[in-house]
Amino acid sequence: MEEIQKMRLNKYLSAQGICSRREADEWIAGKKITVDGHIASMGEKVTGQENIEIDGRPIKNEEKEHIYIALNKPRGIVCTTKNDKDNVIDFLGLDRRVFPVGRLDKDSEGLLLLTSDGDIVNRIMKAANRHEKEYVVKVNRPLGRDFVKRMSGGLYLEDLNVTTRPCRVHPLGKDTFKIILTQGLNRQIRRMCQCLGYRVVTLKRIRIMNISLGELPTGQWRYLEKRELEILKSRL
Repeated sequence: MEEIQKMRLNKYLSAQGICSRREADEWIAGKKITVDGHIASMGEKVTGQENIEIDGRPIKNEEKEHIYIALNKPRGIVCTTKNDKDNVIDFLGLDRRVFPVGRLDKDSEGLLLLTSDGDIVNRIMKAANRHEKEYVVKVNRPLGRDFVKRMSGGLYLEDLNVTTRPCRVHPLGKDTFKIILTQGLNRQIRRMCQCLGYRVVTLKRIRIMNISLGELPTGQWRYLEKRELEILKSRL
């Protein structure tokens, strides 16, 4: 008889669309999860056939097909699954549990991917993979002569104690530029601009890997097309 493969509990819960791996680890550390009646431990492995409960509520092992969504996030919406005001989950109002792939800060807009597939979230977010993300940015004054060179060459961000990876920067106008990053530091573009004495006025993400925002109206969302998803997964 073929042996049933086990996986870490946090990965299992993420793959089931229950939560992210980080959230699962927080619940495990908080002793909120039980497996067949015992309190789950960090790193515990399961097959999925166990009786797994979170805060006393059993989770359902349902073979639902995962959903993958592209949203044109408006400014003012927070990329969190928590019950914060103006959070993206309430904004979408779906009847499925989904979580965002990465984040756009509250004052930024544009492409945000959301899915019930927790495993793909972790694979896309893995920093070592250097997946491309493309943005259009407007700043508060005209771009200086050495702006592109300094932005693209890597900048030392003192408050994070890190030097940004080299990136691609293309001017689009006197105060607007396009930037393609392969990392996702907290408020990275805003910090980079501030480092050079600029303030971001608008910031819009237009692409994540092979998924483009296109003509999707602000506040609207769509399911990823089959071919888009195939290409995305092939690059992970």
